[in-house]
Amino acid sequence: MIRTIGLLIATVFGALAIGSAASATADPVPLAPYNNCTEAKQNGDCDIPSSSDKYQPKLDRDQDGLGCEC
Repeated sequence: MIRTIGLLIATVFGALAIGSAASATADPVPLAPYNNCTEAKQNGDCDIPSSSDKYQPKLDRDQDGLGCEC
């Protein structure tokens, strides 16, 4: 009886560990979401400021701190 309870507890903790590990492996946000301004504008992004995580120097032709200007 004690062995059965111990096995049940181990199974529950194992299931919890597997469940929490699955949520920790979610797809990361890409560092550079757009290959070009066409992609950015199709997603509704333009005038991307240099402070944004979506900003990339290659998207800022005139080097004024705004990528993919509208």
